[in-house]
Amino acid sequence: MQQKSVPDQQSEILSQSEISLFRNSLKQNICVELLLDGFHRSFSEIFSLLSSDVDRRTAIEPGPSVTVPTPLEEQWDKLETMRLHLRRAEQAENTGSWAVVCDQRLVLGHYFSALEDVWLALHFFHSCADREQGGRTRPATEARARMAEIYLQLGELQRAKRQAELCLHQAEEGGWLDSDGRPLRLRALRALWRVYSRLADAPLDAEDHDEALKLLHEGHSIAVESEDKRSESEACYRLGVTYQRAGDRDTAKQLIGSC
Repeated sequence: MQQKSVPDQQSEILSQSEISLFRNSLKQNICVELLLDGFHRSFSEIFSLLSSDVDRRTAIEPGPSVTVPTPLEEQWDKLETMRLHLRRAEQAENTGSWAVVCDQRLVLGHYFSALEDVWLALHFFHSCADREQGGRTRPATEARARMAEIYLQLGELQRAKRQAELCLHQAEEGGWLDSDGRPLRLRALRALWRVYSRLADAPLDAEDHDEALKLLHEGHSIAVESEDKRSESEACYRLGVTYQRAGDRDTAKQLIGSC
């Protein structure tokens, strides 16, 4: 029987760090790696998010139709994506490259697009847009547009309105495009029109036609400014229907006919 050479024997001996990959959990390996490489802020942020995930899942009341999401610490792809981009963001922060910091956080916000990950998306979008340094860069402005859309989907209209207005103000200053090449200013206007349209629902339900019309007129002006013909047509139609409910049939007929 041929004896193995020394190099062959050495290649079979695993290092302590390699052994830890088998012994430790995924969360432990990623956190230890960040600490050993000096990325202390990234470690703290991931550790905090993992703790928040535990609290969120603990707060879910069990039931036959309730599905408890998979623990974040068991989802390798999400943890690895956070590790990668937070490292890059921290490296950029150390050199004062604030636009790069915000861009890495914007990437993370877009990555967590699934419904169950909305809380993570909002965390990274906020951490991108609400920064003292970099909070008025192009990536931060796009993060505000995305938050406006998310809050609108969640029915948190005042938060959506605030983010859309901030995005609009910053986009008008910078003249920026979003990641898909669309003007951020127009994206903010479209979100803002939808906010005003939704805000009009409550006074309409209460038969407060004057307040509903006030909000819908504001929304219509924004829709026209957005250069989105579909939004403008929807805004015009909603105004027409509301005038009809208020008893002004002539104005209603004119508006509905024009759209």
